[in-house]
Amino acid sequence: MEQHVDPERAAFDAFKALPRDRPVEMLNLLRFRARAAYPDGHERAGAGLTGAEAYRLYGAESGPVFRRVGGSILWSGTPELVLIGPADEAWDAAFIARYPTAAAFLEMVTDPVYRAAVIHRQAAVLTSRLIRHVPREAGTGFA
Repeated sequence: MEQHVDPERAAFDAFKALPRDRPVEMLNLLRFRARAAYPDGHERAGAGLTGAEAYRLYGAESGPVFRRVGGSILWSGTPELVLIGPADEAWDAAFIARYPTAAAFLEMVTDPVYRAAVIHRQAAVLTSRLIRHVPREAGTGFA
C-alpha cells in the first residue's frame, strides 16, 4: 500500500481553490504504525509509543484548535472488514469531521498550536485518506 500521510502540494492547492465559505465534511481513514516513528531528537523518539497512542497525543494537542474553529465529529467507527476494495486498504480508524466552512479548516491547519501537534500525527500514521465532501441532506436514497 502506498503511504499517504501529509497532503501533496497540488491537492492542497486544489482544496484552497474550492469554495471556502460553505461547510465541509472530511472523511478520515487511518492506518496506524505498529510503533510511532518520531524523528531523531524529538522528545518522544524511542519512547516506544504505538501509532494509536501517538495519534491520541495528536488529538489531545490539536483538539482545542479543532473545537475553536467550530469543528465537530459527526461519526466515528472502527473498521472491521473491507467488503469491496483492496484488502490491503484495511483501516484502524475512520471518522467524519465537520467544519462550518472550508476556511475554518484552513485556519486550523495553519494555526501554530495545530502545526506543532502534527508531529504526533506524522509519527502515528502509516497511511491515510482525507477526502473533502460537500454535505447534503440525508434521505432514504443512495445517490
